[in-house]
Amino acid sequence: MDTQSVATEENPLLEGLRLRRTPEPCVLAIFGASGDLTRRKIFPALYSLALRKFLPEQFAVVGIARTENSTEEFVAAMEAAVREFGRDEFRSDVWDRIAAVTRYIATDFGHELGHDLVAETLTELDEQLGTRGNRVYYFAVPPTAMPDLVKALGERRTATGWVRLIVEKPFGRDLASARELNELLARHFTEDEVFRIDHYLGKDTVQNLLALRFANGIFEPIWNRQFIDHVQITVAESIGIEGRASYYEQAGAIRDIFQNHLLQLVALTAMEPPVDFDAEFVRNEKVKVLKAISTPNPRFVVRGQYGRGFIEGVEVPGYREEPGVAPDSTTETFVAARLFVDNWRWADTPFFVRTGKRLPRRETTIAIQFKRAPHPPFEDVSALRPNVLFVHVQPNEGVSLAIGAKVPGEGMQVRTVHMDFLYGGTFRTGLPDAYERLILDTMLGDSTLFTRADEIEEQWALVDAIAAAWKRERPSFPNYVAGTWGPDAAQELVEWHR
Repeated sequence: MDTQSVATEENPLLEGLRLRRTPEPCVLAIFGASGDLTRRKIFPALYSLALRKFLPEQFAVVGIARTENSTEEFVAAMEAAVREFGRDEFRSDVWDRIAAVTRYIATDFGHELGHDLVAETLTELDEQLGTRGNRVYYFAVPPTAMPDLVKALGERRTATGWVRLIVEKPFGRDLASARELNELLARHFTEDEVFRIDHYLGKDTVQNLLALRFANGIFEPIWNRQFIDHVQITVAESIGIEGRASYYEQAGAIRDIFQNHLLQLVALTAMEPPVDFDAEFVRNEKVKVLKAISTPNPRFVVRGQYGRGFIEGVEVPGYREEPGVAPDSTTETFVAARLFVDNWRWADTPFFVRTGKRLPRRETTIAIQFKRAPHPPFEDVSALRPNVLFVHVQPNEGVSLAIGAKVPGEGMQVRTVHMDFLYGGTFRTGLPDAYERLILDTMLGDSTLFTRADEIEEQWALVDAIAAAWKRERPSFPNYVAGTWGPDAAQELVEWHR
């Protein structure tokens, strides 16, 4: 394995750390490069990887879209994007290296001539830069454009070099369409060539959940139904739909967040220890969890839609008042549910999950609530909460454990206090964006943090079952005020941690 030293910081926790192997030479071709994803995520991630010398020496980027632009105009737009959205200080010498190997093709990649032009450009880059025919194709395109693109790339692949596809969500709209897309991909590419991206899995704090569980002997013996009362997982957003009505009206909260991010967090929380941190072992254990989740009783699934309200003191419109949204829309912007993982470890232990837009704050948290001490020998325990382990995915990334401690002074008064670990305070280094890790992993061929075909299908099977029950009733929307924690019925499921 090729390794090189990381530039050290004055922090003993970083001493001796080394980089993983450098990716092989390759070209990253981005289909749909004129979109927001390329500006906000992909190019800022590439810049950060280049700054840390994680990219291969022989590397190129090709942006492909219908928008009429020259390479010079595209490069200038991406430089502005890196300056605006990048997490690192902008350095001209680093950017110039990326700009020199960036190309832009204005073409309709649904047509034969477009594919010819792309193929010619990639071949030229192989000859000029020595990228050896290795390709990463990033599909930042609408789902409707994907089938023709997959077929064209599959039929035109050459015998030299490897091919890897990054496929963005939404991966299908239901179980049937997800299976159809999986079958299409399987006709042209092997499973280890397909990287279905869920950016939540690229977050360091999500991966830290696995470290917390499997690197610490104090947790594994109590990570089960005998000691854990229940689990709460919250993915809350304070923003609205941000001008994405055409997408959100078709997706709703259950397809936008519940089907992927939330269920992946459930799987990571509940999975058995893998044999090692190999992609197949990790994904095998996640699939077992997804298969074990039973379809919830409709009485324990709550959906909602926000009305007009206030976020941080600013009045915001209701969902039906957003541009492009039908005035009688029944699309949900909030989902909460009580789920059960029917296996030996978790039988009868509820997993409460919720996600929503226009909630009071942006927050992703996993809360593991342990059972209360059976007989506390103290006079007043009314202010003593159960022990809760909080994994803060975003913001304020870290881990917090709520424990009981004696209040200073006379008597034995016990109150709840917190033991905290914060990433920023401990490692004194900025957390990488999820896309940095996931793009680099794709170049390395490491699919551990990507979802497999059977994972996708298990997630959609559960969503389809929930959505089928919703078809039998017409909801009364809006049913929660923007800036609150969702419908009253969601608060009746459990006492949510705030």
